[in-house]
Amino acid sequence: MSTEIMFILITVITVFVLNYINVIDANRFVGDTAPLFKFLMEDDYKFLLSVKYGSEVSFDVDKLFKQRISNALIALVIFAILLLTNVTINNFFISVLVAIGIAFLVFKLPYMQLKTLYKKNLYRINLMLPYYLKSLEILIQHYTVPVAIARSIDTAPEIFKPGLQKLISRIEAGDMSVDPYMDFAKEYPVRDSMRMMRLLYRLSLGSQENKQEQLMMFAKTVSTLQNKAREQKYKSRLEKMEQKTMMMLVCTGGGIILLLLLSITRMMMV
Repeated sequence: MSTEIMFILITVITVFVLNYINVIDANRFVGDTAPLFKFLMEDDYKFLLSVKYGSEVSFDVDKLFKQRISNALIALVIFAILLLTNVTINNFFISVLVAIGIAFLVFKLPYMQLKTLYKKNLYRINLMLPYYLKSLEILIQHYTVPVAIARSIDTAPEIFKPGLQKLISRIEAGDMSVDPYMDFAKEYPVRDSMRMMRLLYRLSLGSQENKQEQLMMFAKTVSTLQNKAREQKYKSRLEKMEQKTMMMLVCTGGGIILLLLLSITRMMMV
């Protein structure tokens, strides 16, 4: 075992023992320093957590953020010790920058994983949105658009609930502009979401005389989206079947070729 690794192990064990006997309090240190890093919290971090855990599941955003800070600080200390061992003056600053860069990557990794999960969910959102809008269309026939949206939250797909609650809270706070609708569409940037939210906004502004005509236009657009969603679903199933068929053919062909090679080898050995 090299001297550098021995030094790191001794340092880690020493820090662990000091923390265990309460000579130093790592949790308190992280708790005290976390507010200093608050500016690093991404604007959509809470939303991405709600996508992962669901709006009905309670989760502590600050606790999860502090955990990211803690992991980054641990990575910074470990890699700083590793890189700065036997370092020369010439590459001192390079080693410090590398250690900070690794710590930043450790800090960003959970956020990038949440973003990847959200991108995977976009396909599912794209399929669910037309069916949610269809249920909303039925409610709009009996209520105003804001009331219909508020009533639809309980039965809406789980992933839409945070965005819908934010949309309604802004409308109830007096924001009668198109911005709450557009912000909802930006949170769920799937096919035609911007256009559909504009239609909803216009429908909320329309007079009672024009409501039926606008509602028919909205219903027609929703039906078109439903047809596209069905086509996409069938296309996805067909592609999966084709992939499985190709894998089966490749495996079968590979097995036949392997058997032929084994047979030829045996014949040559006889």
